[in-house]
Amino acid sequence: MNGSWLLPILAIAGLAVITVITRAFFMIPERELPMPDWLRRGLKYAPLAALAGVIAPEVLMSDGQLIATLADARLPAVLAAGAYYFWKRSILGTIVLGMAVYLPLHIGLGW
Repeated sequence: MNGSWLLPILAIAGLAVITVITRAFFMIPERELPMPDWLRRGLKYAPLAALAGVIAPEVLMSDGQLIATLADARLPAVLAAGAYYFWKRSILGTIVLGMAVYLPLHIGLGW
């Protein structure tokens, strides 16, 4: 043992401490933190922006490039799931319908 185990252990412990502090930051103070109204209104859109930032590249890109063909199973699946969500407002139904459209096209047709 030459001490090569120490650096990974310290890195893991440091990352764990940073994660706990950043996740619990809003629960540490005993009173609510003062926030300007413009920031409070802007934070309402943060989850939607994060979701769009994760989903949009996955749907519109393949191997770091924009999808060049419409024969991609993700596009009809997203359109069907989006239409269903706006019609019924059901998250579970949206996921089920999106996968029901995606899987046959992807596995069956090889899109």
